[in-house]
Amino acid sequence: MHHSSTNDDIAAIQQAALDYLESQHNLDPAQMQRSIHPRMVKRTFWTHRGTGKQYLREASAEEMILLAASYNRDGDKFPATPRKTVEILDVQASVASVKLTADEWIDYMHLVKINDQWTVINVLWAYHDQDLHR
Repeated sequence: MHHSSTNDDIAAIQQAALDYLESQHNLDPAQMQRSIHPRMVKRTFWTHRGTGKQYLREASAEEMILLAASYNRDGDKFPATPRKTVEILDVQASVASVKLTADEWIDYMHLVKINDQWTVINVLWAYHDQDLHR
């Protein structure tokens, strides 16, 4: 559902989501930085190994930029042809909701258009295999 969005908006939303993921493939912190708002927060649930209780974990924009620089440094975090499916769930004026599916996880993303640039502002993610949340 794309209310009042242009083809340029759709393309820019898709590109921001892809830049977010591909920066992790490519060890490219600049690509990550341009895809996310400086106040972006990424969240997931985690299970504490000692108590078994679940809790929320968060990563800031700064942490994600650092992660992009090092996450795939050994080239073993993604298959040779990684999955990167972007499904735009909704666009309304200057906000959008996206589901990004990668090989090991999904990201539910909110994007915002500020000063003519679409960036990721919120991410809620989960592994496909829930047992990995430990």
